[in-house]
Amino acid sequence: MSSSAPQTISFDDFLKVDIRVGTIVSAEAFPQARKAAYRLAIDFGASIGIKKSSAQITVHYAASELVGRQVAAVVNFPPRQIGPFMSEVLTLGFPDPNGEVVLIGPNLAVPNGGRMF
Repeated sequence: MSSSAPQTISFDDFLKVDIRVGTIVSAEAFPQARKAAYRLAIDFGASIGIKKSSAQITVHYAASELVGRQVAAVVNFPPRQIGPFMSEVLTLGFPDPNGEVVLIGPNLAVPNGGRMF
């Protein structure tokens, strides 16, 4: 990731990226991934349903503590094949000082499927 000045986009460009909140319903080790990762199932509510995501978040999170946690994810990217797993959404986070992922999510419970604005 680059830390250079961001490119200016229009509000319409922002609206093209569909970022939703969902609740992790399962998290398991993904030993086939090149870098340590979990396979997540995330519930985005009735309109979107449960989607799968591969997330390299093993440094800060144990699989057992992820279930029930709300996270933000991009839900309108095309699915991406990661080894034998098809990742359907991009789970979002920020890098810590060592470049390891810290998840983004609301600090209060919100309905699954809510769109970020």
